[in-house]
Amino acid sequence: MTRTGETGVATIAVDAVSVVLDGRPVLREVTASLTAPTIAVIGANGSGKSTFARLLNGLVTPSAGEVRVHGLDTVRDRAALRRRVGFVFTNPDAQILMPTPAEDIALSLRGRAKAEVADRVRDTLAVHGLADHADVPASSLSGGQKQMLALAAVLATEPQLIVADEPTTLLDLRNSRRIGDLLLAQRAQVVVVTHDLELAARCEAAMLFEDGRVTASGEPSTVIAAYRRACG
Repeated sequence: MTRTGETGVATIAVDAVSVVLDGRPVLREVTASLTAPTIAVIGANGSGKSTFARLLNGLVTPSAGEVRVHGLDTVRDRAALRRRVGFVFTNPDAQILMPTPAEDIALSLRGRAKAEVADRVRDTLAVHGLADHADVPASSLSGGQKQMLALAAVLATEPQLIVADEPTTLLDLRNSRRIGDLLLAQRAQVVVVTHDLELAARCEAAMLFEDGRVTASGEPSTVIAAYRRACG
């Protein structure tokens, strides 16, 4: 499988997008064309980063403008989009829906043949170091294990785009690096919203949001430097 983002087809195209939520402008005329395999989205709290991330799988609808993800319109093609885009939330407790890790991964594979699901669940748990926890209560897992489970359940579906909204914020340094390593190793295109500038620097492109606008984009080192200047 060719890694998404290495062809001219796998493009995230955002055209003059604004988002107003509860009467408040959150994004303001954002335009971007993203083809890099790994993209960091950085900026201060409240700058619009998470809203931008939620545009990419249709969780948020543009108030104006258009978003196309790998050729799919995020409004008109929402059902098809959800099958292609995997979303990882900041807090895994918001994402883990089933009592045990095995059941949670199986849920993400619903609709497939029973034998295929069983094999995929077993292999996914093994690959991500969760085999010994397959049938324990998911609530008993550590924070790092919960985030690994949440990400594993997304990866099991083999998405073409992975959007991760601050996936390392609640983790210690070791688990942050582990999750970061896993995200950046994927063959799918990855967009990661993060306050972890070390992780952002490891991506191949970056975007800086300020007050709902993109104020810098391109090489991560340059974008991170702009962010540091903006922070004083």
